[in-house]
Amino acid sequence: MKDLRVSLVQGATRWHDPAGNREYYGDLIEPLHGRTDLIVLPETFTSGFSNEAIGNAETMDGPTVAWIGAQARAAKAAVMGSVQLRTPEGVFNRLLFAKPDGSLLHYDKRHLFRYAGEHERYAAGRERLTVEWRGWRICPLVCYDLRFPVFSRNRFDVERKGGLDYDLLIYVANWPGVRAYPWRTLLRARAIENLCYLAGVNRVGTDGNHLDYAGDSAVIDFLGQPINECGHQEVVTTTTLLAEELLAHRKRFPAMLDGDAFTIG
Repeated sequence: MKDLRVSLVQGATRWHDPAGNREYYGDLIEPLHGRTDLIVLPETFTSGFSNEAIGNAETMDGPTVAWIGAQARAAKAAVMGSVQLRTPEGVFNRLLFAKPDGSLLHYDKRHLFRYAGEHERYAAGRERLTVEWRGWRICPLVCYDLRFPVFSRNRFDVERKGGLDYDLLIYVANWPGVRAYPWRTLLRARAIENLCYLAGVNRVGTDGNHLDYAGDSAVIDFLGQPINECGHQEVVTTTTLLAEELLAHRKRFPAMLDGDAFTIG
């Protein structure tokens, strides 16, 4: 493992405007070209979090998948964020992870936000994803997943290289400001209990449902301490994650050796 540069893009997503959002986020990403390893966009960054956006859901052959791949190639970095994507199994809130070599991985949001009726319109994912990128193992999840620690759990296997499932846990979100305290609290809890770095990327501004978003994107270390906090305005910021410090903490405080063995169904 070498140190990893992670860039958070905390933007004010335009409501139901995929083309406008691709242009907007492309402009925010451009200064990062060649200067970072991983660029993280918010949840549903082409539309905002909207049940009505399902009618305009794209496919994997659509413009947003092509766009995120082009952004990764231009930036010489991985780029990730979630969008609504239509498949034969239904429309998923699908997180895309694009690498500059043209490869593309995805994770479908497992926990659908019942409070807003997401579960009535979108299909739920089943499998968690772990991505290998520049010597790091990364687990990308989406918004409401943050409230479910079992699904996020960093399991330990002595036979696996490095032992743990992942080194960096990432949540992309559209998390309204009215619930900002749980967002900040749970980000710290997930980092501490999973002995990992954590990045949480939220949006700012007001959406078409008149919900306000406070941002509060952050990078948290394995002790639950914030390394970088974004506040409440549009911002693009880069944090370098120190591999040696993570590995030293796990050696010094090997709580994973006392964890419970289980599988995720």
